Order: sequence, then structure tokens, then C-alpha cells
Amino acid sequence: MQVPPETQVVIDFDDNRAASALVGPYGQHLALIERRLGVVVDSKGNHITIGGSRDGCDAARRVLETLYAQAVKGQDLDQGEVEGAIRAVIAQGSLFEFDAKSAKSAAFDSINLRKRPVRARTAAQDSYIRALKRHELVFGIGPAGTGKTWLAVAHAAQLFERKEVDKIILSRPAVEAGERLGFLPGDLREKVDPYLRPIYDALYDLMDARIVERALQTGEIEIAPLAFMRGRTLTNAAIILDEAQNTTSMQMKMFLTRLGENSRMIVTGDPSQIDLPNGQTSGLAEATRLLGGVEGIAQVHFKAEDVIRHELVARIVAAYEGSPQRPAAGKS
Repeated sequence: MQVPPETQVVIDFDDNRAASALVGPYGQHLALIERRLGVVVDSKGNHITIGGSRDGCDAARRVLETLYAQAVKGQDLDQGEVEGAIRAVIAQGSLFEFDAKSAKSAAFDSINLRKRPVRARTAAQDSYIRALKRHELVFGIGPAGTGKTWLAVAHAAQLFERKEVDKIILSRPAVEAGERLGFLPGDLREKVDPYLRPIYDALYDLMDARIVERALQTGEIEIAPLAFMRGRTLTNAAIILDEAQNTTSMQMKMFLTRLGENSRMIVTGDPSQIDLPNGQTSGLAEATRLLGGVEGIAQVHFKAEDVIRHELVARIVAAYEGSPQRPAAGKS
């Protein structure tokens, strides 16, 4: 097998702050690019040298130029952004002339919020965003760390900011995962609030904190445990049901039939983390089976390779997916 000739690419960046952001804390961003693209990246101030195969160097250059264009605009660069840029460049390939300023939008779709843009980082996330924009009911199904809930909240926030809906409704089933809700203080909503913390975190990260606080007080953003949804018709709203794998068949049917005029509904869940009593059918599994192919409803399935958290999370998910069948829920 013939080894491709080694190539070296040298890039000089003008903006000191943006160039520093490219490197990342303790060189983490460059290390990720090296591992993912099989190149060697050396940084000395604003001067970056890339060594490796021709294709690897070209891809690394594109990634760095894309990230630099983001950093110059004042956008924060984290490991997720770096991974997203790598996947976007790989998806775009080398068939067309490369433009760093438009590379992200050319490859993957995005959600534009007042506080910050939210871009797809994988092909599955790109499909998810496009489905959210085109369908009134969307199921986001897959393992933890794939951005299902994050993008759902971002889409709901965008609809709210554009006044396309009057409110955001966040819900989840009150199912214990080894804990006991009854021993927690407060009413049912206060008991469920800690379980909705990932959604709260996403809201505060994607929207101005003062707007979120005011909307929570006025009810424009509503935290509604699934048990409180019965009998309601939800109109002019963006509705998110998180952890839907823990709904029963009747709960899921009840929730889906709450959809009213000018509303969008997003259902997210991970079928591998069902905490229902042993033998009880997951409402999410049943709904995705029954509603597959129904007009106006989209289903987007994420896999371990779509995990965008720490690299180890993707490996952990893959290891569990490849492990022998675990005991059913309710057994130890």
C-alpha cells in the first residue's frame, strides 16, 4: 500500500484574540483536530503549521479557517464547536471552492437567536433542525449528548422570539429513576423541577436571563408536569416533552392529542434509558411505531456517533450499545 506524501500547510492569522481561541485551553482544540483528522498541528502565536496527508491538511485548514471566522465575530469556541466544524468540513468535502465565512451555513442548517446562533454539528442534527422547521410534530430519538433537547429548546425559543407562538410549554413524565419523588419537598411541580434542570439550563444559555425570568413569572414559559396536561388544548405554543421514553402508552396518547392550532410539538427521548416498571410499554416506542409515515410528523433518530459532548461520552454510549442485553427495567 502506497503511503501518501506528507504535506505541510502554514497559516498566519491576524487577530491575536481569535487565534488564541483557536488553540483552546491547553491546546485542546488543536489536539481534537489532530485526533479527528490524523494530522499534526503546531501553534506558535498567530502562526499555525499543519502536517500530514494532503487531504488531512486541507481539511484541518478548512476547520481552522471556519473557527477563526467565528472567533473574529466574537463567538465562543468550545469543544462542541470544534467537533461541529470538523464534521461540517468532512460533510462538505472538497468538491467545491471553500469559503470559511459561509462554510457552516453551506454544510449544516442553523437556528438564529438574539443571544447566539445555534448551528447543527452533525448530519443528524441538521436533519433534526430541518424537520423542526417543516413539521408541526417532531420526534427526536437517540442517546444522551446528541443535542435532542438542546435544539428543541433553541427552536422553541426562536419561535417565541419571533412571536410565532405566544408561549413555551415544557413537560416531562414524573417517573423516578431509582429516586423517590414522594420524599422530595413541595408540590408535584416543585418535585419535577429538578428533573427539568437541563431544559432550564438550555433556556438560560439560549435566551437573556431577564427575559426567561419574566416569562416564567407571567406564564409565557410554563413548566407543566405531564400529569397536569390532561384536559387542556394547547394553542399558539411551542411544546416540548422531554424524557418521553418514560411515558406510558395512555400518557403519550393524551399528550399528543393536546396539540392545538398554531402550535408546534417536539418529543424527545432515549429508548435505552427507560425507567418504567418492568413489563410496561414505553409510550415513545409505541408512538414512533404507530405514527411512522404519518403526514405532518417527522422522526429523527440519533446514534452514538452523533454524540457531541466529551469524546468519552460517545465511546461510553457505543460501549453500552454493543454490550450484552441488560436486565429489564425494575430488576437489578
